[in-house]
Amino acid sequence: MGWSDYVPVFYGKIAIVSYLFSILTLIVFWTKVFPPALSEPWSIAPLVLLEAAYVGVLSAFCRRQVARVVLCSHVLGLVFAAGCLVLASGRLFVYFGAYMMSLSFFHLSDLEYTVAAVASWLEYWAEYYFLPEYKCLHLVNWVGLALVVGGELMRKAAMVTAGKNFTHTVMYMKRTGHRLVTKGVYAWFRHPSYVGWFYWSIGTQVLLCNPICAVSYSVASWMFFNDRIHDEEEHLMYFFGQDYVDYKRKVPSGIPLITGAPLK
Repeated sequence: MGWSDYVPVFYGKIAIVSYLFSILTLIVFWTKVFPPALSEPWSIAPLVLLEAAYVGVLSAFCRRQVARVVLCSHVLGLVFAAGCLVLASGRLFVYFGAYMMSLSFFHLSDLEYTVAAVASWLEYWAEYYFLPEYKCLHLVNWVGLALVVGGELMRKAAMVTAGKNFTHTVMYMKRTGHRLVTKGVYAWFRHPSYVGWFYWSIGTQVLLCNPICAVSYSVASWMFFNDRIHDEEEHLMYFFGQDYVDYKRKVPSGIPLITGAPLK
């Protein structure tokens, strides 16, 4: 096993440590220091200084790639912690806290995702301003939360089951050691990671009671995965031949009305 095999594990470990440290730091600071900050705004300065020092140390002593991993996980940890605090507030926008916590497991790496997320935030707060009571429809909120949690668990199960065979992008050339995974959640769906992602994205908008974005996310996500699965399966049939054809015949894609690439 070479260094390249250890690098993802090393990055994963430091990301988890940074993520958990951020959560602990913000929650402790907010609960112990912030109450007096309501009357004394300057008391929030220690947190600002701590964040500045954290970024400064990363920039000065860590390699660029390591610093990016740690900083990204640090920010996501802060988002999760902020979501916890909002959730604990008991306010009408309490479910936005649950949304923030779910968002911390999925960073906005691409422009399209960022635009979609910002659109959902704008819809939520605009509707909250005019009709706050419609943002706290508990049955709808809990259905959305179930979709979010179920989708996230499905995606993580797919990643763990596939192991080194899992990638975040469509592979156009077969890697050495790449195997067709058909066990676990892959025995239920051909693309369990996409299934989880699909329902997670829709669930976030149901959780927020965002009717416009719920419909928009459903359509956009379906169109995206319809194209992606078609493209990916053409390469998988080329990589694995009859084995993938037989697998495709037996196991559904997992997303409604998406059949993937036609059998050859």
